[in-house]
Parts: sequence; C-alpha cells; structure tokens
Amino acid sequence: MAKKSLAQRLFGSANERRLKPLMKRAKKIGELADDMAALSDEGIKAKTEELKKRYQDGETLDQLLDEAFALVREAADRALGLRPYDVQLVGGMVLHGGNIAEMKTGEGKTLVATLPAYLNALTGEGVHIVTVNDYLAKRDAEWMGKVFAQLGMTTGVIYHELNDDERRAMYACDITYATNNELGFDYLRDNMKQSRDQMVQRGHAYAIVDEVDSILIDEARTPLIISGPTDDKSELYIAIDKLIPQLTEEDYEIDEKKKTVILTDEGNEKIEDLLREAGLIEGESLYEAENVAIVHHVQNALRAHKMFTRDKDYIVKDNKVVIIDEFTGRMMEGRRWSDGLHQAVEAKEGVDIKPENVTMASITFQNYFRLYKKLSGMTGTALTEEGEFQDIYDLNVYEIPTNKPIAREDLDDELYMSAREKYRAIAKEIARCHLKGQPVLVGTVSIEKSEYLSQLLSDKKFWREVAADLRKKADDLKDKQVEEKAELTKLADEIEAMSRKPIPVPHSVLNARFHEQEAEIVAKAGEPGAVTIATNMAGRGTDIQLGGSVDMEIMTQLSDEDDAETIAAKRAEIEARIADQKKKALEAGGLYVLGTERHESRRIDNQLRGRSGRQGDPGTTKFYLSLEDDLMRIFGSGMEKMLKRFGIQPDESIEHPWFTKAVENAQKKIEQRNFDIRKNVLKYDDVMNDQRKAIFEQRIEFMESDDVSEIVADMRDSVIEDTVLTYVPERSYAEQWDLDGLKKEIEEIFGLDLPVHDWAAEEGVADDEIISRVREAAEKKWAEKTAEFGDENTRKIEKAILLQTIDREWREHLQQLDHLRSVVGLRGVGQRDPLNEFKNEAFALFQNLLDGLRREVTRSLYHVQIQQQRPAEAPRLDVEEAKRLIAELQKRGQLDPEKLKEVHIDATTGENDAGHGGPEAPYRSYGQAVGTSSVRAQRASKAVRADDPSTWGRVSRNAPCPCGSGKKFKHCHGHPNAGTQAAE
Repeated sequence: MAKKSLAQRLFGSANERRLKPLMKRAKKIGELADDMAALSDEGIKAKTEELKKRYQDGETLDQLLDEAFALVREAADRALGLRPYDVQLVGGMVLHGGNIAEMKTGEGKTLVATLPAYLNALTGEGVHIVTVNDYLAKRDAEWMGKVFAQLGMTTGVIYHELNDDERRAMYACDITYATNNELGFDYLRDNMKQSRDQMVQRGHAYAIVDEVDSILIDEARTPLIISGPTDDKSELYIAIDKLIPQLTEEDYEIDEKKKTVILTDEGNEKIEDLLREAGLIEGESLYEAENVAIVHHVQNALRAHKMFTRDKDYIVKDNKVVIIDEFTGRMMEGRRWSDGLHQAVEAKEGVDIKPENVTMASITFQNYFRLYKKLSGMTGTALTEEGEFQDIYDLNVYEIPTNKPIAREDLDDELYMSAREKYRAIAKEIARCHLKGQPVLVGTVSIEKSEYLSQLLSDKKFWREVAADLRKKADDLKDKQVEEKAELTKLADEIEAMSRKPIPVPHSVLNARFHEQEAEIVAKAGEPGAVTIATNMAGRGTDIQLGGSVDMEIMTQLSDEDDAETIAAKRAEIEARIADQKKKALEAGGLYVLGTERHESRRIDNQLRGRSGRQGDPGTTKFYLSLEDDLMRIFGSGMEKMLKRFGIQPDESIEHPWFTKAVENAQKKIEQRNFDIRKNVLKYDDVMNDQRKAIFEQRIEFMESDDVSEIVADMRDSVIEDTVLTYVPERSYAEQWDLDGLKKEIEEIFGLDLPVHDWAAEEGVADDEIISRVREAAEKKWAEKTAEFGDENTRKIEKAILLQTIDREWREHLQQLDHLRSVVGLRGVGQRDPLNEFKNEAFALFQNLLDGLRREVTRSLYHVQIQQQRPAEAPRLDVEEAKRLIAELQKRGQLDPEKLKEVHIDATTGENDAGHGGPEAPYRSYGQAVGTSSVRAQRASKAVRADDPSTWGRVSRNAPCPCGSGKKFKHCHGHPNAGTQAAE
C-alpha cells in the first residue's frame, strides 16, 4: 500500500473527502432499519407504490434515496439473507450519482447494483443493468430478481435466443439485465424496423454497467455492426494464401508495438511475380487500379500468417476458426474478424471459408452508452483508466473502501533471463504451495502457455530432476546452515514422492477449451492445495472463496427428489466440511495468485491480483517475468545488458521494487497508446454520429406517423425543382437548356411524357414556369394514383416505400463511409489532416444521401402499379392485391431478423479488424424490390428473357444485369452509353 503524505494523513485523500458525506448518509440510512423491519412483505410492496407516487407528485429521487436504500436493504435480507454493508450503501450512492464505483473482488458489487436500480426504477422509465456475458445476465437476474420481487418490482433478462416479442416484454420490466452486445444490437435492429410497435426497446433512461472497464474500454475499441455476407471468394483466398509461405523474412517487416506487418520492396516484387504467375493480377503492376482488391487480400493473408497465432489469438474447433478474447481468454462464438481478415485466417487453417460481410448498421459502444440520460458503472479496477472515463464518458471514479481491511501481500516481480528458467521457478513455487495446502491461482496470457505449464506439472521426469537439483543445493550448503539444509532436503523428499503419482501436481486448466467447466473449476479453486491454471483470469463475475463454494456443492449434490430433512442434513454436512477446508486454506496463507507474465494493461494484472484477499482474507500475489516475454521483448530494450552487468547466472533472478516500477511505466505508455487509438476511432464515429441520430430520429418520426403524405409531397417538390434547375439553370438563355435531358429525366422519375420542347418555344417561359407546369402534371398523376389505390392504401404504400428507401440509402452510405475511412489516412502524406478530410467528405456524402433519398422515394412511388390482367376487362384496382403489395413492400424493405448477422469488431488492434456477432444466417439483398426495383404488372405478366431488355422491367442500378454478363446493371445495359434502356 502506498505511503500517505503528511497532507493526506491530516486532511485525507481527495477520494476520502468525497466519500465522507456519503458515509454519514449511510449511517443515517441505518437508522431507518427498525422502521423497515416492522413492515410486512405486503407492506414493503405498498411502500414501493408510495415512493412511486411521491416521485410523480414532485419529490426527487435524491429526496427518496434514504428510504429506498433502507427498503432494499431489508428486502435483500429477507429474500437472500444478505444485508448490504454501509460501504455497499456508499457504492450504491456513487452509482446513483452517475459515477463509477471501484470495489474490490468479493465486496458484493452485484448486490450493490440493486440499490440504485430500485431507486431509479421508481420513475417508471426502466433501468438497464449491463453485464459482460449471457451467463452473468441470467444468473444476476434470477438471483437479484428475488430482491426486486420482494420490493414489488419486475425483473427481465435479455439473451441471444429471445425473439422480438419476448425482448419487448423483458424491456418493459422495471429492471432489465442484458449484455452490452444485446443492448447495442437491439438498438440497431430497432432502427431497421418498419413500425414503432415492432421496436423492442422503450428508451435509454439509466444504465448500470458491471465490469465497466471491460465494456466501456476493452470492448469499446471497435464498433458493433449488423451486416450480411457478400459474394463467395473462397478460391481467391486459398490461391493467395498458398503464396505467403514462399516469402522469406527479408520480404516483410513486422512492427509488434503497432501490431502491423508490411511488405518490403523486395517482398513487393516477389509477391507481384508470384501473383502474375498464378494469373491473379492484371496489367504490369500489383498497384494498378484494377488490382486494389488483390493488394487488400495479400495484406490480409500476410497478417493472418505473421500476426495471428493459433491457440493464442484463435483456436480451430469443429472446422471453424473461433476467436479468443485477448482480455478474458474465452472463446467468442459467432465472432468474426471483418474486412476479409477472418477469411484469410480460415484459408491459412484450411477450414471452410465463409463469405465476407457488408455493413448495414453500426455504432460504437461510446456513442451507444451516451444515449442514456444517466450512466454509471462498477468494477474492481478503474482508477488506472480514470482519465479516459472522464474524457469520453464524463464519469468520475470513486474508490469504495473494503468492508474489512485488505490483508493481501503483493510481492515484487521476479525477472529471469529465459522463459525456460522462469517456468521452472514457477513450477517449484506451485509445488511448494501445493504441498503445504495453499490454494494457487496461476494466470497465463494464452492457451498455449497454460497447456505448456499443465504439461510441466504432469511431467514425472521434470519433477525427479527438480528433486535432484534441490538435493544438490542442500549438499552444497555449509554445515552451519542446518535449518535451510533440512528444509531443502524435506522439500526434495516430498517432490520425489510426488513424482511417483500418476499426476505429480493435480490441477485444473481454465481456458477457452474448457469454458463450459468454468463455474465448477472456479468453485474449487479455493480448496486447500488446489492448483488452477487460468488464461487471462480477469474475474468477470467469478469469486474464488477459500475452502470452496457452499452453493456450488449444494447445487451438484442435492437433487429435486430430496426431502426437506435430507436437504438440511446434507447442507449442514457441506457447510461444516467447507468451513474446515477454509480454516486449512487460511492457515496455509490464503489464496496465492501467481502471474506468469505481465499484460499490456495494468488493469488486467490488477484484476488477476484481485482474486486474492476477498473480505479481509490473507493472500499473496506475485508475477514472474522473463526477457523472452512479449512485453519485455518489445518494450524492455536494454534490460538484458543490465542483467548481465549485475552478473545474473542461469536459474537466478532479479527481484526489486525499482524493476516492478519500470514494468508499470512501460505498461502506462502502452495504455496511453491504446487510449489514443480508441479516441481516434471515436473521433471518426462522432463525425457520422450526428448523421446516424438524424436518420434514426427521422425514421422513428416516420414510423410513428400514420400519414406521411406531406413529407412525400415536400420531397416531390424538391425533386422537381432540383431536376428542372439542373437542365434549365436560373437566369440562363434558352439555347443553354438541355431539354432532351430534362424530358428524359422527368420520364425516368415520374413516368410523364411532357412537351417540354413546346413549353420552351413559348415566349416568356423560364425555369420557374417550367417548374410550376411539371409540378402541376406530377400532382395530377399522383391524385389519379391515389384515387386508383384509395386513400388508406396510398398512405400505407407511401410510408412503406419511404422507410424502405431510407434503409437502403443509409446502408449504401455506410459502405461509402467505410471505404472513405479506409483510404483517408493516406491524405496525411500530402500534409492534410485525415480527420478534417473525413469530416468534409462525409458531410458531402450525407448531402448526396438526402438528395438521393428524395429522388428514389419519388421515383418509386410514381412507378408503383397494381394491375390485375383480365382478358375481358380493363385493368382495375383489387383491394386484396393492394394489401399484398403493402405486405411485399414491408417484407422487402426490412430484413428478417434471422437473416441479419451481428458483428462486434475485435479489439486486438484498435482498428476495424474483428467482430462479435450472432448466428451465421443466410442473407438476401436488402431493399431489392421497392425504390430500386418497383413491383409492376408488366414484370409479373411477362417472363424475363436475357436477350430481350423489354422483359426486364425496372432493374436496380446495383443489381446484376439481367443479360447475364455478371456485371452490375449500371456498368452494363444501365450505363448511359450502353445504348439500351431498361423498359418499364
């Protein structure tokens, strides 16, 4: 613990001064305990209704806080047998104030969240409690739901398998537990719905984020994306993948600090030759315009081979590449790297290659959580990132004192020359603790290293060698060193006896391969002599209890058939046994947390340390490092020379506070760099966030409106004015007018054949007169269509086409921004600020989106036709057919939720590299029918023939050309110079 300055001893730290009034208020809440205890169960529920009414009558939540917290304390005691401590009440007040509460492991953060959640749920707006995975969301909702039920509040939980109706019901509850991904994806999906009543979320009033550092920092380095796969390019990935192994180390340069790999000049020439031999590039150079996509594929293949390691960054399971989360070491099922990187890794591993994805909607976690009127969070480790929380989210961090003083001892790091020496030392320390009955938690940074250590602990030959080494050391000691000699000899005897067992050191391995057994492994990790090897054990809802977990034992040993007497007897037996085991573990020194290397982030190391020393228990933590560790190799330059100067011998180590401080300083530099990366990503997303909010808010307004005819009319007027002024500029001479172009454009948009040449021949006719005449003709035609369809059907068709067109144009706009974002960085070479360039061009693209939206909505509406072809009578409106059309418009304007793919880009590089998603569902083109390809009787009544453009109907510019060329229509028969027009 850091030594306090004189000023801090006299006046307290800044954190202590901020908490002082809250501690006083906690004592005041305690005085209400008797009043609340006097209430019956029904009386508690009645008190909730009273508090709700008082809020509605004008009292503030702050005024209701004391009674509300005292009521929750009583309800928790009755429902769970848990009564929040004063420090937990303080944590609840910090959360209610819209701040972050840093609370140590085992201090009961899950229970703390019930206090502000209940208080803020009195408003009736709903509270979201955010967890990092579905398991914790379900567990906490079920567990804390008993407290809320005691209070008369409803509790919901959102997880992946729920359908929209179920989600809507869960969001309607007073308190809703959900993961950050589910909340973000529901928000994006809601903004792709076709009517307000299809949306599942009801607003963003207040959120409490559990493990706030993981969600708002680790996960927030890259955005949530909803996407769908594009064309299959498996053969191209495989062909390029085969070329990469032919490159040598001279052909590329790796920058491990920036996590990048680039080709050298020699490498460029070699890959160019290889690609040309394989027939994969056109022209003379790899960098000609037509080969841009190939360059991208080569870069991804190079990264896949040189930057991504099997069993560290990913594993191969069931013929699939599954990403490993770098912070928790867990498998991220359904998660895929984007932009072709995942496909490159699949090609490298020889598994089935799934198609790439196209972005349809996206948002960063930063901008999603900014939607909430009030935001708060809790974690065991936040102070190291306090600056980022304040800068990005305007959240202050309060360090909540522990209920009991911390008795854990944090030892200085121990540094070895080589990894081999380090692991031998780690194994000996594990054996020493195991033999004396001290539970050990060993933290590793990769699956590969956890499995190497597991093999070492199981290797009988290795332990016989260790025993021999110890005997030799004992023999070399002088006769005066009797006690030390006897201790070494005893340890050698014990290790030799241990080496004869089937597994010398029994242990459990917790990593992505054994994810399913996590709860059981963690429950046993505190038993005397237990050895648990965990990959990136960042806690994440786990709590290692010394002696073992009573609840887990009861869950596994008791069955539904057991009667009350049997259950009570077994429970008493389990509690007595675990109490005895806890006593032994305490006598052995409590939980020993042993880190096998330092992580880039101090926060991840602190999370590992935090597993030990819960609720005042004793414990020890220590990190073992070597010069071959990634952190030391990349950032510890000069360390090897220094160790040699000190005369460090093989199997010897250095252990000093100065060295530990040097490692932490290196970590601070990396954290600052990662913060800059996250901030840069956010700056770019902020540029489009205003656009996203404008589109989403406008869309909701349209959905809530039964009549959008005025909006449609305004769009039509704008399109008419823009169209006429494009071909007949203001204050221009008649000979400058492009009347042929105007006539063609009016026919294209409105389906009107107007005598614009005759109008132009009239004396005194100018642009405003032509605008007026076109408007009059357009309004007349629309009035005829309205009369044909009927007012009710017309209003529904207008709304369906408007929403569908917004979705399609927004999707295309996102694709353009993605492309712009990927190339705008090159502007820096020309001494121009890439961010400013992105802002300017993104704004221009948004203006184009709005112009295109108006034109497409108008054109689509004027080309909607419903006809029943009957030989004996003229075409006429059929009401059932009109209903069918509306349903078709809505169906084609909205993706089936089952067809969507959810992606959350992985945070390993700080770039748009990876994704967390949902099911690998098939995808069909979005908005294919309306606006770009209207439903028409001509198309329905005539078979489409590739050699007859008159049978094609109105073809989307971006759809494949019906002639069968394989090109897009706009590049083939739809091109202005193609000489062929798609017929109506």
